[in-house]
Amino acid sequence: MAIEIETQFSFALEGVGDVLLQFEAAAIPEQEILETSTTMSEADHVARIAAHDGIGERIWLRATGPIEVRYAARVEPRRITADLATLGGLDPHLLPADTVQYLFDSRYCPGAPFQPFVEAEFGGLQGGARIAAIRDWVAERFRYEPGSSDTHTTALDSFVERRGICRDYAHVVISLARASAIPARYVSAYAPGVEPPDFHAVAEVFLRDPTIAGGGSWQIVDATGMADPAETAKIGVGRDAADVSFMTSFGEARFGEKTVSVRANG
Repeated sequence: MAIEIETQFSFALEGVGDVLLQFEAAAIPEQEILETSTTMSEADHVARIAAHDGIGERIWLRATGPIEVRYAARVEPRRITADLATLGGLDPHLLPADTVQYLFDSRYCPGAPFQPFVEAEFGGLQGGARIAAIRDWVAERFRYEPGSSDTHTTALDSFVERRGICRDYAHVVISLARASAIPARYVSAYAPGVEPPDFHAVAEVFLRDPTIAGGGSWQIVDATGMADPAETAKIGVGRDAADVSFMTSFGEARFGEKTVSVRANG
């Protein structure tokens, strides 16, 4: 099933400034970009660079004054999904080198402080069964509350307050997975059914893959319950939200309007 995406946002730079954008669905094997169109206001400099882990692209803009960005795409996810609870884990010493970075604490996702908690709450579970239990624990105990967090809110803050938005749910799942010695990363994505419509955030964990001898694969986990992994289009991945912001400004900028529409098109 294809999903149709329409995104528009604007901002204004007070002087000459640099802005790094990441808002396009990634062209990767697990999803096919059937149609795509990106238009932006004229800028002094525009350059595309590879994003984190080579998933998606970032766009550098150097510009002055108002900028408007419009993006439309039709994307067909072709992801092979699995029942998390049936997947095993990989011992840390058997992990592929590129997944090890996702065991470490990051700006928004400290794993180490949660180690006593995960052992007390989920100590009898391993691998995907533990991840499924973590997902369900967060889903049952947290309240989805727009405006309850900001750019300073960490997984520890969300864990204490038991509320947040999709980025906060993802940050907590990631932190609890890392505390369990399971690699976990942050995914920026588009998905139909997200309310209110916006860029969405989910976690992704690295678990044993029964189709790969001795290997593993990344599996999407959404504790908000709004995104179906089979209908989710990835934009990019990173250690946490700081790595995958749709807009990062290196200079003074005033954000304007933003609209995001994602529809399933069977």
